Amino acid sequence: MNFLFIFLGGGLGSICRYGISSLLKQYQLHFPIATLTANVISCIILGLLIGLSLKDGLSDQQRLLWMTGFCGGFSTFSTFSAETFQLFEKGHFTTGLLYIGLSLIVCLSCIGLGMWLSQRL
Repeated sequence: MNFLFIFLGGGLGSICRYGISSLLKQYQLHFPIATLTANVISCIILGLLIGLSLKDGLSDQQRLLWMTGFCGGFSTFSTFSAETFQLFEKGHFTTGLLYIGLSLIVCLSCIGLGMWLSQRL
């Protein structure tokens, strides 16, 4: 039964990530903003869920559905890595380093923001 929760959450997260990519694709930016946006939102959600989980606010099934499934399907380290590699390969070293720095600093901060928000609920 646990696999079903992960499967459903992962599918929902993947659909949301695809939706963000589709919405932001129209802007034709030379920066991987869609992946960064999905990862930032996912980190806020994951931080919130971690905080709620620490307060015993989530069941095991809810953690599997939302934390493992949804956030796992919504965020994407592999796409981040591939996009960074492509930026470097094309000679866009400054943009690649900016992407790495923003991803680390902003996403780590968003985990903290989500946990902070969970304490306010």
